[in-house]
Amino acid sequence: MRVWTYLRPFEYRGLDCVVEVTLTFKETISRLFVDNELMDEQSLAYSAGATTFVHPLPSSSGQTARVKSGYYNWWNIGIAVIEGDNTVYESHPGRDVHHGEELVKKMLGEDPDSAERASSKLRSMAETNQNKWRRNKYSIYADLALGLLFFLVGKFTEDLALAAIVGAGAGLGLVVAQRFVKVDLLGGFAVFGTIMLLISAGFSLGFQDDYWVQMKSTILGLFTASLFMADGLLRRGAYFGARIERYMPLPLHHDRIAVGMSLNGIIMAGANYLVTENFSEDFWLTWTTFLDLPVGMALFYSVVYWARKKPTDRVA
Repeated sequence: MRVWTYLRPFEYRGLDCVVEVTLTFKETISRLFVDNELMDEQSLAYSAGATTFVHPLPSSSGQTARVKSGYYNWWNIGIAVIEGDNTVYESHPGRDVHHGEELVKKMLGEDPDSAERASSKLRSMAETNQNKWRRNKYSIYADLALGLLFFLVGKFTEDLALAAIVGAGAGLGLVVAQRFVKVDLLGGFAVFGTIMLLISAGFSLGFQDDYWVQMKSTILGLFTASLFMADGLLRRGAYFGARIERYMPLPLHHDRIAVGMSLNGIIMAGANYLVTENFSEDFWLTWTTFLDLPVGMALFYSVVYWARKKPTDRVA
């Protein structure tokens, strides 16, 4: 199943070329198209580690030509076109498309010469993640279904209170269904999400004033942040921290991720308060619809980076 695709078009000696790098759940696939014709295709399983793909290019200059594709940071892929010993094109000038290989070595805490040990660790990590996915996928599906239901009801009825009530009812239905099925439906955030939807519905029904509708994100955000902080400090992330890790492809310190998510919630609640108090309702609507999600996601990735487990960390 395709997860994400990077397209890197370029022109080489009058030829229209594209490198297409596709991420699936199991492997990375790199394809080279020249004038809309597939010229070369390569793939690599994640368990084999990060590498740089090298595709041969047709050349009329008498020199060997090739295009390399690979990660130049944690999340983005670039290409470099090389003719002979000279680089004639870079999609991201000055960035090293071999950088992903070095990132993997640093992540694993291995020296550059220990490729076999690094590969073994990556295979172990891949197997662990696959087992984690098989164990947790139904609870993740349940969480996503509740979120989608809330969005659709709110979108088509324009009644957030009704959307929260319908979502909470569906969540309670999952609790009942769990008694009759063997797969884990409630291991993610379904139960917590149901409770928060009920609280949100009560808040929306109790406060019809526009100001308090705007302030709902601040009040509920601080309430949720306090729960995450208590879990992180008092229970070492045994509830929220462990559940967040279900969604992550790498192991996390449960206490750190819970505390970090609490701080994230406090920052976002404070931002909503500042926007509500200092800007117009139209700007608040723009903020809550388009701006707070990317800001929150950036903070979330910072928290994950801080909470990730390193090979040198001692097991608690």
